[in-house]
Amino acid sequence: MEEMFHKKSEAVRRLVEAAEEAHLKHEFDADLQYEYFNAVLINERDKDGNFLELGKEFILAPNDHFNNLPVNISLSDVQVPTNMYNKDPAIVNGVYWSESLNKVFVDNFDRDPSLIWQYFGSAKGFFRQYPGIKWEPDENGVIAFDCRNRKWYIQAATSPKDVVILVDVSGSMKGLRLTIAKQTVSSILDTLGDDDFFNIIAYNEELHYVEPCLNGTLVQADRTNKEHFREHLDKLFAKGIGMLDIALNEAFNILSDFNHTGQGSICSQALMLITDGAVDTYDAIFAKHNWPDRKVRIFTYLIGREAAFADNLKWMACANKGFFTQISTLADVQENVMEYLHVLSRPKVIDQEHDVVWTEAYIDSTLADDQGLVLMTTVAMPVFSKQNETRSKGILLGVVGTDVPVKELLKTIPKYKLGIHGYAFAITNNGYILTHPELRPLYEEGKKRRKPNYSSVDLSEVEWEDRDDVLRNAMVNRKTGKFSMEVKKTVDKGKRVLVMTNDYYYTDIKGTPFSLGVALSRGHGKYFFRGNVTVEEGLHDLEHPDVSLADEWSYCNTDLHPEHRHLSQLEAIKLYLKGKEPLLQCDKELIQEVLFDAVVSAPIEAYWTSLALNKSENSDKGVEVAFLGTRTGLSRINLFVGAEQLTNQDFLKAGDKENIFNADHFPLWYRRAAEQIPGSFVYSIPFSTGTVNKSNVVTASTSIQLLDERKSPVVAAVGIQMKLEFFQRKFWTASRQCAALDGKCSISCDDETVNCYLIDNNGFILVSEDYTQTGDFFGEVEGAVMNKLLTMGSFKRITLYDYQAMCRANKESSDSAHGLLDPYNAFLSAVKWIMTELVLFLVEFNLCSWWQSDVTAAAQKLKQTVEPCDTEYPAFVSERTIKETTGNIACEDCSKSFVIQQIPSSNLFMVVVDSSCLCESVAPITMAPIEIRYNESLKCERLKAQKIRRRPESCHGFHPEENARECGGACSLQAEAALLLLSLLSILFSR
Repeated sequence: MEEMFHKKSEAVRRLVEAAEEAHLKHEFDADLQYEYFNAVLINERDKDGNFLELGKEFILAPNDHFNNLPVNISLSDVQVPTNMYNKDPAIVNGVYWSESLNKVFVDNFDRDPSLIWQYFGSAKGFFRQYPGIKWEPDENGVIAFDCRNRKWYIQAATSPKDVVILVDVSGSMKGLRLTIAKQTVSSILDTLGDDDFFNIIAYNEELHYVEPCLNGTLVQADRTNKEHFREHLDKLFAKGIGMLDIALNEAFNILSDFNHTGQGSICSQALMLITDGAVDTYDAIFAKHNWPDRKVRIFTYLIGREAAFADNLKWMACANKGFFTQISTLADVQENVMEYLHVLSRPKVIDQEHDVVWTEAYIDSTLADDQGLVLMTTVAMPVFSKQNETRSKGILLGVVGTDVPVKELLKTIPKYKLGIHGYAFAITNNGYILTHPELRPLYEEGKKRRKPNYSSVDLSEVEWEDRDDVLRNAMVNRKTGKFSMEVKKTVDKGKRVLVMTNDYYYTDIKGTPFSLGVALSRGHGKYFFRGNVTVEEGLHDLEHPDVSLADEWSYCNTDLHPEHRHLSQLEAIKLYLKGKEPLLQCDKELIQEVLFDAVVSAPIEAYWTSLALNKSENSDKGVEVAFLGTRTGLSRINLFVGAEQLTNQDFLKAGDKENIFNADHFPLWYRRAAEQIPGSFVYSIPFSTGTVNKSNVVTASTSIQLLDERKSPVVAAVGIQMKLEFFQRKFWTASRQCAALDGKCSISCDDETVNCYLIDNNGFILVSEDYTQTGDFFGEVEGAVMNKLLTMGSFKRITLYDYQAMCRANKESSDSAHGLLDPYNAFLSAVKWIMTELVLFLVEFNLCSWWQSDVTAAAQKLKQTVEPCDTEYPAFVSERTIKETTGNIACEDCSKSFVIQQIPSSNLFMVVVDSSCLCESVAPITMAPIEIRYNESLKCERLKAQKIRRRPESCHGFHPEENARECGGACSLQAEAALLLLSLLSILFSR
């Protein structure tokens, strides 16, 4: 794995060297005319059939390595944000000199064919991407993507930082100004990452912490905390007088105190001031807190068109190594906020330190495959200007990077050595999951959607049994060691639970901020079996058409050479064994075990065939599928009916992730069979993903072990799938057979006085006289009986927790006393307000804001109906020692009796219940999750709580040679836009 990470880093390093060399040789030409491939315009023609300017022909062809997207693997192309001018001299010059990266892109891809997207994000805003691809605008004709807003760019460009944001909420900030101020704060929050810390203070005559709970401290800028503050921003309103001196003193004190705690970034510090003016320069405050070192940079944002107080704000920024900018409209926000990042990057540029950064996991929808959206991490490095005359200015040219699918990391881990329940996982320096089989980044709501906080799920939220964070903290601190604990692993969509003891082995991954862990279950999970057969024997049995292998396992590396990418793993093994592909690299040990499994499992095919031949055409075809899986990911499947006649068409197909071998886990039927008593079968009905679970099939499987004991390795599992109706019919037939001489039963399931059920070891009903109860939890149907079984110890309740749940949001009503106003007065008030705001809006609006899709999208975004939450829910497991138990339940006006008996060699129980006593006073037992609600005090404690984290190893917060004279200037409306707005106003009022 370290070798793989190193190869990606080296590819990025070659891009850095090429980019800096190309820029060094380039002289800026303000009149440069250069036709480049614009990713939005390529292959576009006008009405006369001619290619558009910047849209000349660009050859694209589908490529299976890029999920069959049409790409050009010889050239890159360039995307420019919609709100920027395609032919701006700064962009044209940057595109021109960065053209030299094409050769390095191609060379990198030749060296490492597993690479996917490579790119250069310019500080000027353009984005060069390889391979070249056509970009399509959204339904509004806009492409909102700006590479400078991406985490990989910000993380590579700057060092970790502590930030206090001061927002003026005095009376002069009413209306659009406060709206722009809030958007400015929100945009600043977008630029903060998991290694940063922040707080937001609103001020007028008094200080108002946006989150009062966090008075006097800073909080980590993870997604959850940032969204929490955004929600509170909506509550700000303007009134009173702005007392900036009080706010500045508070901000400096917070930064100083928090820095002394050792909890923050311990690197850069910044104070963001968002206001419509300052009556003083407050040099006494800066002299007291920040001079002469000026370790806290001041960034000032003047809101509105008036420039009366611009000089004071600019002086503050320039005197404190910061930057001043004026934001007149909503459209100005994003571009002006980005300026501070380039100021913070100056010390790193002057140091010429090309720190390699790796991002946390994120979802890339571009390469979505058949299994859904792809989880990625990005490795990135900054690109600096090396021209001597610009050295003290610390000019950042941009950032280069490449994406690495997380599934590529898993390919380096031999799944077959981890055992049935074993798995590998990795976390970041903040303890967040990079990969883990329990990470669930998506949720169902009509279609798959990303959870808001999927990229900041902490290890402690999935390995929650480790209450003291022993495992998490050791991994965050990059230690190497071992840890053991009892775990409760849910399977089958969280409906069932397996209780086992795991041994965890962990270490750091050198050259990255990540740590790797491996979990092995005790018992059979720690034993491995090796067999040996000749290649000729094994190859012969691999040729059978019913044999398949786990395509997500790495038997052979098919990514090293383009001609191998189309091969399945089984095809690659066959070519490797036949010596036809000498360049194929394969896992010899694993392939040897695959050959052995193929040979020893071959006789089962003949057995299945004989069963099929012995069945007459008129015989009951209740059993539809037989299957076998081995420890090496080898599967054999036999159909007893035509494929089109299968009741469950998805079973054992690629989309049925739970029931096939994949990179994360063994099939569900294999895992559950392994935990059964050797020689017994586990029966289950599949749970559908919808709200209604009604299955028409039953699956039965059993494990194959070398020895009849827990310490014996499980080498395979075998099973069948049958029609539910067939299974139920067999049960009812058997239930009518008794051991009496005459064969008659003293009591029968046909009697109206009893209800008969067949339930599994987790309490789910497989058979009931009421067919609609199939698949229901027994406690929901017979709450009194299930409650008694729990009391008697026949079943055990296990409490589980889900810290990645999504719950319905309880939005507070927006109704207020205003609804009681006289309708006529309310109407007049509304008209007056609308006209006032309209005039202000037109005066201060910039036409460019029509192109600002982020703001428009935010304004149009519907309120979410679900939000992240924590839940707890029960699961139930039978005690293995139970053979037969009877019981009586005292109800209000009757006594309810029942008997439960285990079905030999299975995980099933027959339950016979007295139906004459309803016992309605006992409530049903439900498995529905319950949201864990935290009171305000606990919410506050959770916000303040900071888990152990490891700061990035490098910090570039200050450099004595930095030239701080370039500290910003006012920006105003373009003349053309101003004239057009005046025209619009004259037309409006003339009517």
